[in-house]
Amino acid sequence: MPGLGGQAMTRARAHGRSTGSVLEIDLSAIQTNYRRLLAELNGVASAAVVKADAYGLGADRVASALRSVGCRVFFTAHLGEAADLRAALPDVEIFVLNGALPGAEADLAALDLRPVLNSLDDLDRWTGLARSLGRILPAALHLDTGMARLGLPPSEIDRLVAEPDRLDGVALHYIMSHLACAEEPGDPMNEAQCHAFEAARARLPAAPACFANSSGIFLGPRFHFDLARPGVALYGANPTPGRSNPMAGTVRLSAPILQVRAIDPPASVGYGATHKIDRPARIATVAVGYADGYLRSLSSSGRCHLGGYDVGVAGRVSMDLITLDVSEVPAEVAHPGAEVEIIGPNQTIDQVAERAGTIPYEILTSLGQRYSRTYTGGTP
Repeated sequence: MPGLGGQAMTRARAHGRSTGSVLEIDLSAIQTNYRRLLAELNGVASAAVVKADAYGLGADRVASALRSVGCRVFFTAHLGEAADLRAALPDVEIFVLNGALPGAEADLAALDLRPVLNSLDDLDRWTGLARSLGRILPAALHLDTGMARLGLPPSEIDRLVAEPDRLDGVALHYIMSHLACAEEPGDPMNEAQCHAFEAARARLPAAPACFANSSGIFLGPRFHFDLARPGVALYGANPTPGRSNPMAGTVRLSAPILQVRAIDPPASVGYGATHKIDRPARIATVAVGYADGYLRSLSSSGRCHLGGYDVGVAGRVSMDLITLDVSEVPAEVAHPGAEVEIIGPNQTIDQVAERAGTIPYEILTSLGQRYSRTYTGGTP
């Protein structure tokens, strides 16, 4: 806009980047959770999974906080994530769970990143690069023990056992697999996968083992091996569903009320007119919506907290807004500018996920970029 001065333009852009909503990320709580998991592991080392931008919370800040309390091994999903993390942390081990796309191997080696080799093709391309560079390259080897997703299937494990020289040129830092049902301690698949993993390792060259995810850590010492790799538990979600959460909450999401409307029946609220007003009501409109990660499935089911009062979502979640029934909240509490807690001590990530019919992973990784993000703590 030609007539707008430079300072005004800067202020306008700064205000425009945020909805007025605030996402507070407690790095000290993430560190506390890491220490809690180490205590459960009783001497076994732990990595940290920081894929998807540390589950939406900021990989550079989270990983730096974890490094300061002793974490030296990190897992990302993609090469790009790993490259960004390497720029922030030049002195840690970084593994790429999805391995390297064909042609990207040289970039991995140049950045001192370790691919998780998920197939014999992955392995052959990595050893080929090692030969061309004339040096040994580090990696992890992923065995599929039942997920049928990534990792060497049993037929490829058999071929590798028969042709062990295919590993020439690889410094095998870890042999790993991934649990499918760790959240359910009584599921027989946990034992079956552990047995399959142990049997496959016994046939392959000796290397440290990495098996337990967040919930797997709580399955007991047999699942711990040499390195655990927790993810969601670090960020406060409950790794032991059905039992009390041993982890500390790490995020608080709040948003301001934009407007409070007094509505008389007959009337309705929001898209589709799904929320019917059958008595005099007061409806507060709040600056958060599904574009910010407040899922549309929370329509008419979500709960928020306002000044000590529990209030429900009235009608559908829209792109930028939700509406709350504040009929029972005093006017001096429910007013424009008042802060509504959406996730926090009164409404945990797990509770929000349950109401949304999903898992806390989706809630965390869906948190949008329009929040003002603040970080607290994070010192050793």
